[in-house]
Amino acid sequence: MIEAAAAAAHREAQPDRHPRSNTSSAPEAGRLAATVERLREEALEAQSAADGRALVELAKGILVGRLGCGPAEASRQLVKLAEQSGTTLLALAVDIINQAARDRVSEVTQEFLATAVAEPAEPAPTIRLRAAESRVLAAGDTQAVAAALLENALAPLGAHGVAIWVTGADSSLTLAGQAGFAPEDADRWRYVPPEVATCARLALTHRELSVVTSLSQASLPTIGRRQHPDGGRIVIPAGTGGRIHGVLEIAWPQPLAPQPVQIIRQLEALAELCAHTLEEQSPHHTPDASGAAYHAALAELTDLAGHLDDTVLVLAPVLDADGRLADFRIHHVNNSFMDPAGRPRSMVTGRPFLEIYPAAAEDGGLFDKLERTYATGEACQALRTALTTFVGEVPLTTVADVRISRHGPALLLIWKIEDEKARLANLLQHAQRLGRVGGFEQNMRTRQISWNEQLFALFGLPTTATPVPLEDLAAHAHAHDVNSIGRFLRTLMHSRRESAVEFRLQRPDGITRHIRMVAEPVLDARGRLYSVRGACQDVSSQHWTEVALAATRDQLADTEAESADRSRLALQLQHAIMPPAPALLEVPGIRIAVRYRPAESESLVGGDWYDSVVLPNGEILLSVGDVAGHGIQAATGMVVLRNALRGLAVTGAGPAQLLAWLNRVAFHLTSDLTATAVCALFDPKTRTLRWARAGHLPPVLVRGQQAQSFPLNAGLLLGALPETTFVEEEVQLETDDILLMYTDGLVERRDIAVTDSLAQLLTVASRPASTLERRLDSMLTYSASDTDDDTCLIGIEVR
Repeated sequence: MIEAAAAAAHREAQPDRHPRSNTSSAPEAGRLAATVERLREEALEAQSAADGRALVELAKGILVGRLGCGPAEASRQLVKLAEQSGTTLLALAVDIINQAARDRVSEVTQEFLATAVAEPAEPAPTIRLRAAESRVLAAGDTQAVAAALLENALAPLGAHGVAIWVTGADSSLTLAGQAGFAPEDADRWRYVPPEVATCARLALTHRELSVVTSLSQASLPTIGRRQHPDGGRIVIPAGTGGRIHGVLEIAWPQPLAPQPVQIIRQLEALAELCAHTLEEQSPHHTPDASGAAYHAALAELTDLAGHLDDTVLVLAPVLDADGRLADFRIHHVNNSFMDPAGRPRSMVTGRPFLEIYPAAAEDGGLFDKLERTYATGEACQALRTALTTFVGEVPLTTVADVRISRHGPALLLIWKIEDEKARLANLLQHAQRLGRVGGFEQNMRTRQISWNEQLFALFGLPTTATPVPLEDLAAHAHAHDVNSIGRFLRTLMHSRRESAVEFRLQRPDGITRHIRMVAEPVLDARGRLYSVRGACQDVSSQHWTEVALAATRDQLADTEAESADRSRLALQLQHAIMPPAPALLEVPGIRIAVRYRPAESESLVGGDWYDSVVLPNGEILLSVGDVAGHGIQAATGMVVLRNALRGLAVTGAGPAQLLAWLNRVAFHLTSDLTATAVCALFDPKTRTLRWARAGHLPPVLVRGQQAQSFPLNAGLLLGALPETTFVEEEVQLETDDILLMYTDGLVERRDIAVTDSLAQLLTVASRPASTLERRLDSMLTYSASDTDDDTCLIGIEVR
């Protein structure tokens, strides 16, 4: 009708025989376009009216059958019912059709009405679906089907295009019809080879409706992607009776939002319409199960199965009341049939497949493979598939190689049960190859020798060569191994006991291999030696690995001894300067107690140090520091800095100047040495304390029940730069004040920040203690450290 309208518009726009002036060409073009559009709209309205009339006529026919009246009376009854119900004639006609049909469209309508919270603007989607169904049934080809689906049902849902794909026997896809896409796109996507991933392929792979939210995110090629690269797609397998005939692909111009269940059901109903159309138009149309063509196809498969040597089952589909695949019927088994449970052919022929093999219904089992092959036509080959049957209630599992293929209306299921003896022999052969093991047997009476292929390979000989007798084995071995082989043969042949030997085999190609041979004598009924059988294994890799391990163990032992010596020397040096439990120091104006906790591992001997000494001017030098690293280098660096600071302090300089000089010592007179330190000078006469820090944590002052940390004054660690300055501060101390100086081993943790550890330290330091020593012991006991580093803690009590 649209084509007729376009032709009418073309005739109306034909030019007159007499030429007109060019000035009138533009108005004529406008009138032509308007005429074409008007005629197109009229054609669409006429088509819609025709669809409506077809539905009304169908409803009349239903009333004729139900009421037993003529067409005129049915028409009057239809009009009367529409007036009484307050609905349109078309809506009432569709409702009557749904009640009579009880098909997928009727189910969609019932679901829509059951979930609608209010009266819908249209009587459900039924009118659209029934109109689309009417157009599809009247369509002459799949192209017209696609146009009918888009115009009547999908465009109102926001879709802009639809493509109908037909599946081939090789799982290829052929574009059978499309609407809404450019002609050049349709030509480009006319055929999609097997295994090419597209949106439509998703429906075949999953055998269910699949949603592609955005083409750009999914990165899947498909028809029309160039025009709408971010659009969404819904692909639905179109199948009947368990067979997928094609795929319905619906395109939206924008990313696709989650769709309501009612919309999904509508789309599945449209896919079912497509499936019936594709089935009728397919050259491989499945014949009716009761028809002659169906039985002829099964007879042909039965004849084919009879010419195959493996077990073959011809399976015919069994559909349920809704036309869905429920099972397969074993139509025929060939003469080579071998049942895993030993049942004869007569017991399985004509029976449902799942009744005979119920274990095949498990997820991913054999029945899933049958369903997939029947649905898509794609042949399946599954090696070492478990076939489980039940003898009574006891499961019996057999392993078989399975092949499944679809032929017309049925499936061919072929399996080859694995021979257990052949499987074990094959497994043994692979084990010998992987383990580089060869076997032999030598008859001591006939002198016949049997070798397997792996033993020829071990000896470097071709399989056509003559095997080496045991008596000649020494001639093929290293000269130093001849005596070992002699003892092996005497034990084996004369003492007639199992024996083993390792020797170096000299192969003809000049390669030497380390071989381990194990053999046993075989005696006859009288106890005489009949034959010798045994095995040889190439242990060259193991031999050289043992040699390398022995060398590594020796080297490691030397390294461990050297490391232990270095750690012991560092520990002795540290203890010589700073004993772990030094005695209490009594100096004028203050009492000094020290606690030193070494690292738990001797290999982690560090460079923590402390010092307290009375200077010639009467002031007392108090210092604590930490050299970076562990071991002998850290210990010797600690000695250098500690003694250097003592010597520099005699000059009478302040703490800031002393640290500046000590930084020069660390940078210029040591090798890559860095350290942190706190230096303080206490005047017993005025009870003043001058102090400075070089990258070290500041001291803590305990006064009464309060503990607070000195400020973090500027001060770079020692040895980082050749020249740097330090900030010096002065603090006035009072009687009974306690000054605490420590290294980072007291507060350092792996899981929390240093500031949190310092807060915990202040809490512990403020706890009351009867003596200075007990206060220091308590701080070591309850310290938050967990790094196993050495720790130095000095307590100074003002008297």
